[in-house]
Formats: sequence, structure tokens, C-alpha cells
Amino acid sequence: MIVVVGVPFDEFSSFLHGPEKAPPLIRAAYHSDSANYFTESGIDLKNHTGIHDTGDLHLPSGKEAINAIESGIQQVLSGHEKILSLGGDHSVTYPIVKAISKKYGKLNILHIDAHPDLYDHFEGNKFSHACPFARIMEEGLASRLVQVGIRTMNTHQRERANRFGVEVLEMKNWHSVYQIKFDGPVYISLDMDAIDPAFAPGVSHHEPGGFTSREIISILQNIKGNVIGADLVEFNPTRDASGITAMLAAKLYKELLDVLLRA
Repeated sequence: MIVVVGVPFDEFSSFLHGPEKAPPLIRAAYHSDSANYFTESGIDLKNHTGIHDTGDLHLPSGKEAINAIESGIQQVLSGHEKILSLGGDHSVTYPIVKAISKKYGKLNILHIDAHPDLYDHFEGNKFSHACPFARIMEEGLASRLVQVGIRTMNTHQRERANRFGVEVLEMKNWHSVYQIKFDGPVYISLDMDAIDPAFAPGVSHHEPGGFTSREIISILQNIKGNVIGADLVEFNPTRDASGITAMLAAKLYKELLDVLLRA
């Protein structure tokens, strides 16, 4: 059974707020009459008995939210095999992974993003959305971290990637022939700004030169490994006047469910 849970938190966003509003809007786009419930592999997700949406977590503010996300995820995962979380900014990934690792041990993580999110701290905040993978690697929650789509690597984050043994496939070196394979439990963290803003303008950080919609879907469809969890983060509806980013997020939501169902 796959459990879906919304994590409406963006207090630790460094530039703009808005991702906290994303979970219900992703669901609304998913249920829109403009599309259907089928994944591209042919799975009909409507009323699927293997998927249970528990709604959104109710969170306090500040550091207490990080603790509440961890305990909330741990609780909803206790009765389910796999989990898909809808953020929220990328700060939510650290407590989510911390909770999941208690069930599965060290994880293989596929991180799809324009940013490596490896800062030791950002503007004095160690729990910023620019820092989750630093916390994850420091605490030994991942045996392998693979980052793809990166196109904002600076000196500090490159040093951190080297320190933690992160496998970084920068966007300038990306080629569609790459197939990503893992042994052991796999967690996918998908930041919407991995996609070029021409396809996904509804994000806080517009970073040109990213994936097309088709490329990001193909990456998900070709992952090899036992995927036990995923998050979809950083959709900012306040910058999505046309609604196209919401529909893309709903499409990725469907394809992530497909990955979890077939893994």
C-alpha cells in the first residue's frame, strides 16, 4: 500500500513563500476534468486500492515543524509499505528521509533538482531548503546520493559534495542515454525547479537550462531499483498564473505513483 501525505510547509524558503499552498492544488489538478487518471504505462489510478491519501499534516512553525514532519511521516508510514509526500519547500525532505530511514535503514537517494541543497547552513539556518542533503549525509541516512539536473553548483557546495561522496551529474553533462540504477531501497526527491522554467514557471527559483517535461518523465520511467518513497516539492502556485505548472506537477504525481506501484 502506498500512502500519500501533504506537507504544507515553506517557512524555511530563502527567497519566496508559496510552496506551502501546493499540496491541495496538486490534488486539484490531478482530479481536473481536463485529464484522466491513467499513467503512461496504462495504470488506472482512479480509486486504486493500492493508494491511500491521508491528507495534509498539521504543522507548527519553526524548528518544531521539522520534528512534527518526522513524527507525522513515521506515523503514517507505520501502516503502509511506501510513501509519496507532496511539499512544501525542500526543507521537508530531511525530516521525511529521517523518518523513512527508521523503517528501511540507509537509503539510495535520487535527487532531481537545479540546486544541490548541500549548504552547511544558509543565512544562519541549518534547516533551510538549501540544506536538507547536508543534514541527510551528515547523519548517515543515505548510503548513496545521486543528484541530477544540477546547474547552480558553487565552490562551497562542490566541496560539500566531495566531502560526502555525492554523485553529481550536472545538467551541462546530462544525456538522455543515462540510465540510473540502484541496489537496495530507493528514495526519489523531485524538485520542480529541476525542470526548465519554460515548462514550469510556478517555482520560486527560475533557473534556465533545465529538463523538459518529457525528459523528467523519462527519467522517472527508466529508474531501475526498489523505489520505496518519493517527494514532490517546490511547486509555488503564487507564480503559476496559467496553471501549467500545477498540471505538470499532477502529471509527475501520477508517474511517481506509477514508479512506486511497479517497483
